[in-house]
Amino acid sequence: MRQSTQIDPRGQRFGATVTSVLLIAVLVTGSWFVLAVQTVVFAVSGVCGLRYSPYALIYKRWVRPRLGPPTELEAEAPPRFAQFVGLGFAVVGVVGFTTGIAWLGIGATALALGAAFLNAAFGFCLGCEMYLLTYRVLPQKRSNKEVPA
Repeated sequence: MRQSTQIDPRGQRFGATVTSVLLIAVLVTGSWFVLAVQTVVFAVSGVCGLRYSPYALIYKRWVRPRLGPPTELEAEAPPRFAQFVGLGFAVVGVVGFTTGIAWLGIGATALALGAAFLNAAFGFCLGCEMYLLTYRVLPQKRSNKEVPA
């Protein structure tokens, strides 16, 4: 098994907080552009990895030095999967807003906000839980040692 990259979970909560603020702004203003910016952040985080996320770069540069080193790390794969889930909702939201189907844009944005807020406020990553459930349910060739906790 390939060793997974480990990340600071506090950085994920920071990113979820920024995401929540932006998604609230989208719902208040109806701005497809703000949602498009968040869509790009989701895409960069999912495709390039969480360490290249704009929010991770801000966290690493200005927030983490004030907090000190983390007491624990977590695997990158589940939160990275969560970024792809967020990307899906954000794309649907942008399409809804730009095509005049406001209910679709609002609904997709609200669902993404719900997931981001759960992570920001309570440290519960809904996309991460989806990843772990999918990993356990789908048949794969692996040993018992490879199943994530």
